[in-house]
Order: sequence, then structure tokens, then C-alpha cells
Amino acid sequence: MRFHPTGLADAWLVELAPIRDERGAFTRTFCEREFAAHGLEARFVQHSLSLNTRKGTLRGMHFQHPPHQETKLVRCAKGAIWDVIIDLRPTSPTYLQWQAFELSAANAMQLYIPSGLAHGFQTLEDDSEVHYLISQFYDAASSSGVRYDDPLFGIAWPLPVSVISTRDQAWPGFASDAGPQGAD
Repeated sequence: MRFHPTGLADAWLVELAPIRDERGAFTRTFCEREFAAHGLEARFVQHSLSLNTRKGTLRGMHFQHPPHQETKLVRCAKGAIWDVIIDLRPTSPTYLQWQAFELSAANAMQLYIPSGLAHGFQTLEDDSEVHYLISQFYDAASSSGVRYDDPLFGIAWPLPVSVISTRDQAWPGFASDAGPQGAD
């Protein structure tokens, strides 16, 4: 694996390094030792899968409040997504900035998202499959989000939204006291 810093503090693109031969390929998608050597979270208590049948599906922008803040490692194993993170940590040098990355089965990239960032994605292809490693157990009472179309952030989604949950449409606009406090 190769670790590439992003434009947001503490977020990383993790490039897989497949070994290819006549049989196909083999690659590690996670190594506790390598993540720990980069000072990154290396304990993921929950592994999740998101299946998305339609291109243009939008999920986000999600986070959990303390003490249940999540660090995530996200990869697209089938299809392609436009993955977006927003830094909601008030003491971060990249506070309120967002960045997007194309993750796909073809490019073999993963996104390491530290706690305190909101996360969401839009599918770029039908039948996209997204895998998550998550550092905290889901806690419904701590679950929150911000609007995917909040003008404060001005995220330019690449496609019209074809599918979005009622819950994701209903997230409020961002207020400085709404973010995941204590998320340094």
C-alpha cells in the first residue's frame, strides 16, 4: 500500500499495490502494522457494505457525535463513486473545507477519513459496491449529518441526484455548533 496525503488534515488516499500474474491479482486492502506506522487508526470494529443499484445515488453527508466519532476506511470494490469529505473539526487548519475523490474498482484507491469529518458519496455507475472499515460501533443517538447541498460548502456533485434517502434530504444546513465537537 502507498499512503498519499490529501488536502484535508489527517485524511489520506491509500493506493493498493496489487501483485499480478497469470491467475489475476492479489492485494492487501488493510494492514494494521502499516496503518499504525503512519499514525493512523488501526482498529476497525465494524465492516460494512453499501450496495447501490443506480448511477447518481447520493448517500451523505454523515458523521457521529462524540464519544462515538468514527474513523473510516472506504473503498469501491465494484463500479465507481465520487467520495466527498468535509472537515468539521473547529480546531483543524482545514475546518469547513471539502474535498472529493473518485474511488473505483479500476483505480484501487481507498480513502482514510479521520473522525470529525462528514462523509458521503455519489455513485458514478450502476451497481456500485462500497466497503467500509469503521472504528466505532454505530450509535443511532450519535448519528448526524449535514445537507449534501449546503451552500456553505458548495459541493459540486458530478451528476444529478437520482436517488437519495428522506433522511439525507432532511439534514439541516451546517451550524458551527452542529458539527462533531471535540473532534481534533
